[in-house]
Amino acid sequence: MSFGDLRPTFPIELKDDSDFDNIVSPEGLVSICGFGSLLSERSARSTFPYLINFRITKLSGFRRVFAHVAPIFFQRGIANPQTKEISSLSVEPCEGETLIVTVFEIQRSKIPAFIEREHEFRFLAVIPETLNGLLYISAAVLCARYSDEEYFQNRCKGSQDIYFERYGRFNIHKIWQDDILPCRAYLRHCVLAAKNLGYEAYDNFLDHTYLGDRKTTIREYLTTTGSGIMEEEPPEPLKSRYGG
Repeated sequence: MSFGDLRPTFPIELKDDSDFDNIVSPEGLVSICGFGSLLSERSARSTFPYLINFRITKLSGFRRVFAHVAPIFFQRGIANPQTKEISSLSVEPCEGETLIVTVFEIQRSKIPAFIEREHEFRFLAVIPETLNGLLYISAAVLCARYSDEEYFQNRCKGSQDIYFERYGRFNIHKIWQDDILPCRAYLRHCVLAAKNLGYEAYDNFLDHTYLGDRKTTIREYLTTTGSGIMEEEPPEPLKSRYGG
């Protein structure tokens, strides 16, 4: 089954693997939206080596927010629980906002691994635009904010053991939090990635990405509490991965 000529109203939630069949192309490809680390083509290719057609697009009706605890930062030793600098990025619906994002295609066969990698997110099918405002004819997958309750019931199947393996063992008892701050190395990486896409993407990232309070922009944060982040080098083993 596909959306075909039904022209549904987007965004549409993709609740399980089979839902991705609705947005697969005749060539067997699925489009993915990048809004954080995947603004970097090098970073995207480290995760999806065979991606194609990496490009810059716009997405209306969403904002970026640092309100998501990422266990990978604990695994890589770059989370700082003492200062609450433990957050990765997600996006959430917000009328009037427009984001500069990237889009690229991967094989449909890679979607199960994609779901596993982005386990805690809500998957939405969205319609990006070209930079001059023309809508694409095909949908792309966006990793949006979920909720702790939905995540536990739907992805962890109500299993404390599954939750512990993914989060609890890092002493994370709530994924989606509004009082945490960006992981420093990750924020620097995202800012550099946006800058490498050009000034429009760079300014958009600084002015349309927020802390969990939904008021403080990253531009404001980097000139106040977060000053100095852009001058910090990531740990040597992570310099390539978090190098923008």
